[in-house]
Amino acid sequence: MHLLSACCARALLISALLSQVSTLQTVIGMYGETLEIPCNNGAMKAEDVLITKWKYDKGDGLSGDLLIKKSNMNVSISATEEYSSRVSMASNSSLLLSAARLTDQRTFTCMVVSSDIVEYPVNVVIYKTPTGLEISDIVKDLEIGKLTKLGTCVAQEANPAANITWLKNNKPLVADGKVISIQTSVRVDPSTGLSTTSSVLEYSANKEDVDAQFTCSTQHPVGAELVSSPVTFTITYSTENIVLQVIPQEPLKEGDNVTLKCEADGNPPPTSFNFYLKGEVVKVEYADIYTITNVSRDNTGEYKCSLTDNPALEASEYITVNYLDIYLSFSGNIVRNASESLDLRVQINASGKAKTSWTKDNVKLDKQPEFKKLTYSDSGHYECVVTMGPLTRKASFHLVVEGAPVITQLSKHRTDRDHKLLVCTAEGSPKPAVSWSINGTSIDESPFVNGKITHKITVVPTANLTVTCSVSNEFGTASRAINVSSHQSDDSDQTKLVVGVVVGLLVATVVIGLVYWVYMKKSKQGSWKTGEKEDGSSEEEKKLEENSQKAEV
Repeated sequence: MHLLSACCARALLISALLSQVSTLQTVIGMYGETLEIPCNNGAMKAEDVLITKWKYDKGDGLSGDLLIKKSNMNVSISATEEYSSRVSMASNSSLLLSAARLTDQRTFTCMVVSSDIVEYPVNVVIYKTPTGLEISDIVKDLEIGKLTKLGTCVAQEANPAANITWLKNNKPLVADGKVISIQTSVRVDPSTGLSTTSSVLEYSANKEDVDAQFTCSTQHPVGAELVSSPVTFTITYSTENIVLQVIPQEPLKEGDNVTLKCEADGNPPPTSFNFYLKGEVVKVEYADIYTITNVSRDNTGEYKCSLTDNPALEASEYITVNYLDIYLSFSGNIVRNASESLDLRVQINASGKAKTSWTKDNVKLDKQPEFKKLTYSDSGHYECVVTMGPLTRKASFHLVVEGAPVITQLSKHRTDRDHKLLVCTAEGSPKPAVSWSINGTSIDESPFVNGKITHKITVVPTANLTVTCSVSNEFGTASRAINVSSHQSDDSDQTKLVVGVVVGLLVATVVIGLVYWVYMKKSKQGSWKTGEKEDGSSEEEKKLEENSQKAEV
């Protein structure tokens, strides 16, 4: 009876000493790591504490002791088997809990006895990030328009359970039940309590999903975001359109090689095609091209290709092979006589509009030459150049105009007091030989160009004489004469010329004076008849008489 009373009294005393209880604090620990649970936020002073005791909530209103430390004494561990090897106390009275587990998610209480008895409860939460994030059960192909299981994204051993998001090209996918379906499940390990989340994505692909990258991700409350390795899929769909491509695309010309390429939009692409080559059908397997070598104008026409298993699905292209031909009415060396006509005709056969130009001896002409009456200057090398796009054709001929020589000019020029230059110009072909009837010096002969030659000599005539220039070739001869005077004769001629000029001027003066006198006389008579004044008329008459007298002298 006395013992019971003593126990009750002690309980009442302890209850009285529990003057305050701190607010509940939460501490987060990582799975498998050591967790520090603070006592009064670590603000305890060891010299003021008589007893520090840690305990934990076992549930159902029961608690279990972990350890106790009295002043100036070592820590005494009173924990049961679950915590006996995992608990210790830090110098600031915090509880150290190693190898944290999910079963440690409970309330731990630090009881401090000093002048008062105070308890500091701490709620413990254990987190664990997923050990990995990967996509498994990956389907090989996705068929357009068909909801197909793409794969399963698994986030293993996490707490709390991971939330998984699917992404396509880094953009989140949202389930709609038609094109996108996402099914998520969570499995809890009975021994560890860790959760493994599995997310299955079903997807209905389209053509734009070719080469698209699919990933899954999760963001844990602690730690960085986890993203799986990307996966891609083969998108299969039937061919709906085909295109026939002509390579090269620039204009074709005879002699080129042309490749026909049949492109289909199916995936995987077809492996065999039919090529229709102007009435001929060629089947090509395990390739989509057909090459025609050394094309000609006969290859111009429509070409087609189709699928071997669906000939109705076809494509076509019209191919034009450009060509250019040029024909002249004659070629090579053409020899004609002077004054003859030459009928030059040009025939052009081309697949398009062509441009024609002419040159003579590499000098461009304004138009096609005409030879209605051949002259020696028409001789030369003629070339016709015809272009059409990348094509160029050339044709040429060499014209030689032959005939007896003709002297076109014979002239003389004084070079100084004693020397005269004689110039003889002749046309003819072959080249005429030039000779003079007098010997001269400084003989000069120009190049024979276009049937024309110029021959020059310098002479010193001592008397008046006639000089003859003669030209000749195998077709005939021609000559022409010119009078050449000595320098004395030239001086006499010059004197006569001066005298003649002076006489002419005197005669002109007399005539002008006579005309003026007659005019004034008639004017005077007119004034008498009208009764006009005659002032100044006598002076004019005097001047006229003086001019007449001077002219007579």
